Order: sequence, then structure tokens, then C-alpha cells
Amino acid sequence: MARKFVCSPDYPIAAMADGKVKGFELDGILNFRGIQYARARRFHSAEPVETWEGVKDATSYGPVAPPYGDCAYGSSVPQGEILMSHRYWPQSENCQNLNVWTKTLDKTAKKPVMVWLHGGGFSDGSALEMESYDGAALCEHGDVVVVSVNHRLHLLGYLDLSAFGGQYRNSVNAGITDLVETLKWIRRNITAFGGDPDNVTLFGQSGGGGKVFTLMQTPAAAGLFHKCVIMSGTDNFDRSMDQAPIVREMLKNLNLAEDDAEKLERIPYSVLMRSYCKAARTTGTAINWGPVANDYYIGHPVDVGFTDYAKRVPLIVGTVIAEFGGFRGDVTVLSGESEKRAAIENAFPGHAEEITRLFREAYPQTDLSVLPKLDTWVRPGATAFLDAFVKGGAQAPAYLYQFALVFDINGGTPAWHCSDIPFWFHNCYRVPCANVDGVTDRLETDMSDRIAAFAHTGAPNLKGTLQWPAYTAERKETLVFDRESALRTGRFDSALLEAIEAGRPKTGASFAMPLPVGEEDGSDKIRMI
Repeated sequence: MARKFVCSPDYPIAAMADGKVKGFELDGILNFRGIQYARARRFHSAEPVETWEGVKDATSYGPVAPPYGDCAYGSSVPQGEILMSHRYWPQSENCQNLNVWTKTLDKTAKKPVMVWLHGGGFSDGSALEMESYDGAALCEHGDVVVVSVNHRLHLLGYLDLSAFGGQYRNSVNAGITDLVETLKWIRRNITAFGGDPDNVTLFGQSGGGGKVFTLMQTPAAAGLFHKCVIMSGTDNFDRSMDQAPIVREMLKNLNLAEDDAEKLERIPYSVLMRSYCKAARTTGTAINWGPVANDYYIGHPVDVGFTDYAKRVPLIVGTVIAEFGGFRGDVTVLSGESEKRAAIENAFPGHAEEITRLFREAYPQTDLSVLPKLDTWVRPGATAFLDAFVKGGAQAPAYLYQFALVFDINGGTPAWHCSDIPFWFHNCYRVPCANVDGVTDRLETDMSDRIAAFAHTGAPNLKGTLQWPAYTAERKETLVFDRESALRTGRFDSALLEAIEAGRPKTGASFAMPLPVGEEDGSDKIRMI
């Protein structure tokens, strides 16, 4: 059956403070795409977009930031698409644009605004990278205005040039200034889309969650948002490395002197990125892209405490049961009990029996094949984050969840990093493997309705459903979303996670950004200027 589509010369047009934009209507949802919200010189802080006369077209998505992944991994080979359906789009460093989904252009509607910050760390991804990021279904079912944002990434947003001139004092956080300008744009313009500028919820997954807590810790953003949701994204990475040696090597690659650093603003992006890739390989060090604490961003809240404003913001934090354990879908089907026990013994030699017992106590309804893939990194970080929040003088409630669904794929695949996103967005129909017979309709409605309720009221509870109490340091309540969701208390899995940490063979591995790949065909030679 044909869907209802409307796009006429004078409808729909949103009359913003910045200027007018024309989008289109599809099945009752008004779509506005690729609206420019800011402008910026390379390595400098974002500035408000200039106002305009007439009507600008907003029916096409805007360009996305070029990904660092192409530099780090070379030519990508599609994999794991059955788990996470991706889409790609034209790229440009001038990527400060956003998308809006709304039911109405009534400036008095005052609907809650939900601002999606995409994942991919601070180096990759985009506002439309995944099919599940589309905001139409959440807008419709949650009665909210949804906004998704593109912004600068990797060296475009986080290269520290402060050692090469005072004008670059905050170049290491330029990408965050894009997000602050997004929130200022919402403050100026969102009423034109039926939104309430005094009821703005930030939500993001993985790196998007990191962007959420970064804005919580950025004084320039205080008062521009009012609730926060962090999905698998509370990680506390040390990004304090001295970037100056890599920048000097970049300048050397380009035949530039140190006092010529300003010329980095004007060389073609492809040349700039190749100079960085070569410098990283030469020095043997890749920059872990992301914000660095200074007088603009005060630092990770577990390290320095939450800002006074952040303490007053209601918060949801959560993880998924396996995170990176089944990330690519390369799951070996373990059909027999002996196979499962052998896999557990291989993962935890000499400790398998005790760890198995603790797993059965913590997850009595979950198949043993999940145990070797269980997340032991992101969930402890999430609980540490909430402990710091509630013990640090929080004046607002916080809520903790775990998404524990085992999907009907490859004999049973536990929820992986990103797998909860289509459920929150009410977009499971867009992701084939998210459709679990007899489960998905109920679970995605529960989760999507809860996050919308949180945007409306600051509490993720619904009449007639399992109540989700606020997290406390004493009870450590976790709502586990599963085939049969349940409320668990007391860090129900703490003994298990401690036993796994003690029983897992030590590898000495730690997180680090991958070094860029070399190019054997010689195209790695950088054009000198």
C-alpha cells in the first residue's frame, strides 16, 4: 500500500529564527534533513550559522564527516551487516548539519526534544550511519521531536595544536564546540518544529554516550539540555597524551616549519590526513581521538566529579550483555552441553566450574553459551559512573539498565554493542535480525515507550508495567531487558565479574587507537607544499 507523501511548493516549511527551510511529510511525520547549524574554520571553534532570506531546501541529508576508520583499517570489507545494517553518504569536513523529525510545526506544541548523538567513538560514524538511527518511528510513537547531528571527528575535531599558537587553544575540543552550537541552534529554532527548548534530552550510544557525558562536563552547554541517556558509553579513556610530536612530524612530512602550522588549515583534507597517517606510523603512536580536559571541558566525571549543573540532570545509563563479545557475528554455535563447558574451560582455565556456578546464579534464564562472551568491561564502568553520580551530591534521579536479549541468529547470539539501538528507536522493522518472534513487538514497545516517557517527565516508568526505581548506592537497581524483563538489585553480577577477572588469562592488552595502515602502492607519498 502506498504511503502518504506530501512535498508542495509551500508545505512543509518551518519558519525558524535563522531562516526558513522546506522538508517533506511522510505518513504524518515531517522530515527536515541536512539543516546547517554552525560553521567553523578548520581547527577552530564552531560559530552560529548566518541567517538567510528565502527558503532553503531541507529534503536531503547533509554530508557526513570523513571517517578515521579508512585511515586505520584501509579498504573496509563489509562484515557483520546482518547484525548492524549500515548506510553511507557523501563526506565533507564541512559537516555541521542536523536532521529533524516532528509531527507538527505548531510553535505552541512544546513537545519534548530528543537529540541523538551517534556512535563510532570520536573518530567515526555519522547521524545516518545505521538504519536504526532514523527518527520517524520514535517521533510517532513517543510524541517527541527527534534531532540527529553530524559534527567534526578525529583530527578535524580533536587535533591539539595549542603548542603552535594561541589561536588553537581549544582545537583539541573543536568537535565538542560543534555539539554546543547544536544545542544553541535548538534553543533558537526548535519551537519552529513544535519542540520545547526547555525540555531537551541528550541520548547517545558508545561514542555518542561519551559525547553526552562530555556535554554534561562542558560549562558552555549548561542549561541547554535537561535530561541525559548514555548507552554503552561511560568509558573513561586517558586522552592526555602530548600530541605535539605527531604534529611536528606532520609538518615535517609537508615541508613546513613549526611556525607554519597555520598552513595546516588550508591544505586539502586528503593531504592533511595522509600526513597524519604517515606521522603516526613513523612515531609508532596513534592519537586516541576525543576531548581533553582544559578550561572548556573539565574532564571525566569519575575523575573530577560532576558539574553542579550535571548533578541536577535526570540520567539513564545502560549496557548490553555481551557488548564486544559477539560484535562481528562470528559466533560458533555451541549446541551441546559438553561443547559449552569446553568453551568455558578454554576461556577461564582452572576457574570454569566456579565461574559457571556464579553465571547460573546471576543469569538463571540465560544459556551457558553466552558466558565466554559476557561483557566484563562496559557494565562495571556504567555502575562506577552511577556510583560517582549518586555519591557525588546528585540532585536528580538516575536509572541503570542492561539489555540481555539472546537473538535468534547463528544458534543464539547474545546482545552485542549497538543491538539495543533499534529497540529504543522503535526501529526493529528496519533491522532484520532484531525481529524475534513473540518478543520484539513487546520489548521494543516497552523500551521505546520508556525512553519517551523519560523525555516527557524525567522518569522512565509506564502505567501497568514493571516499575523501574532510581539507582541507589545501597541497592544498585538494574532493569534487565530480556524475553522476560526483570528488576535485579545488589550488583547481582558483581561476584561473577570479579571471578571472571581473576580467572581470565592475562594478555597485557589494553585499548589503543589502531595505527594507520601503510599503502604498498606508493600512494602514501605525500604531496609537499
